[in-house]
Amino acid sequence: MIAVWAAVLLAAVWAAHWGAERLSAPLRKLRKQWGFSVAAGGAFLGLAAASPEIGINVTSAARGVSDIGIGAMLGSTVLAIPVMVITAYLATRKSDLQGAGKDHEEHRREHYVAVDKGALTVQALPYLAILGVFALLTLPAPWRGLQPIDGWILLVAYLAYLVQALVRGREKGEEVKWGQKERWTAIAGIGALAVGAYFTVFSTERIVSALGIPNIVGGLFITATVAALPEVFTTWSVARSGQVTSATTSVIGDHVVSMTIAFIPLTIIGTPIENFKLFWVSLIFVALMPALYALFLSLGGDERRGFRRWHLFVFLAANAAFIAVILFWVQPLQSSGGAG
Repeated sequence: MIAVWAAVLLAAVWAAHWGAERLSAPLRKLRKQWGFSVAAGGAFLGLAAASPEIGINVTSAARGVSDIGIGAMLGSTVLAIPVMVITAYLATRKSDLQGAGKDHEEHRREHYVAVDKGALTVQALPYLAILGVFALLTLPAPWRGLQPIDGWILLVAYLAYLVQALVRGREKGEEVKWGQKERWTAIAGIGALAVGAYFTVFSTERIVSALGIPNIVGGLFITATVAALPEVFTTWSVARSGQVTSATTSVIGDHVVSMTIAFIPLTIIGTPIENFKLFWVSLIFVALMPALYALFLSLGGDERRGFRRWHLFVFLAANAAFIAVILFWVQPLQSSGGAG
């Protein structure tokens, strides 16, 4: 039965991401119409990109399996930055890249991916600040866990991030046309998103029960990994079209929503941290990935801001270290029971 539920999980994740893509299309039009830069637009589009994560946590809270949602959020935010940067790098190794700038061939020879400077100041650094707020809300013993008041604070943190990104990244707007079809596809996207999120959580429940592992581990390694697959194809497609900054920054906007708005359903019901060691260790790696992202972007200065080939190996090593630390030091599989 595990194979059946694994297939259901894959289908559910794809349905949720299909729905998210239908929602992101009108938001991309709004970005152009309102004149936001690509980096600033990433903050805006993160609402659509992270909508599957929001749906997963809504369903997790409703079904009383909050640990699946916590694990999925932490696992996806550790995994996605390395995977998306590596995917964008590989996708741009093509010599005749569509829509690429005049320096593309030089960048390709130097094993380099150029990224807009706003990726650092508008996206990565504010995201690190939000992670600091999240840690302060969830780690100290007197108020450890997720409380209703935390939801309001996370909402304010997200709005502050969004406003600073949009204000600092404002450009001249474009005229766009809106059609009736877009409205209906957006509605269909919401439906697919809701169904996909429900069966993502439902199938994860069945898989972790069959394997006899804690819910949070299932979310951390199973749900998060499967949920990243559609984003890989999206990032590849966007990077292949020459939109390198969009391909490498949308993941930050996605993560900001995942670590703020997506956690609000769990704050509403009040969610304790059952495996604190697993939680704080995972949170360290959640912060490590954007810290490396910001460091690598800052090393080149304003003239050579982007990612080089050796950066990819550092990301891979950090991801491997996360898996090793979780499995061999935290040892969550030693915990009893599949329902955490």
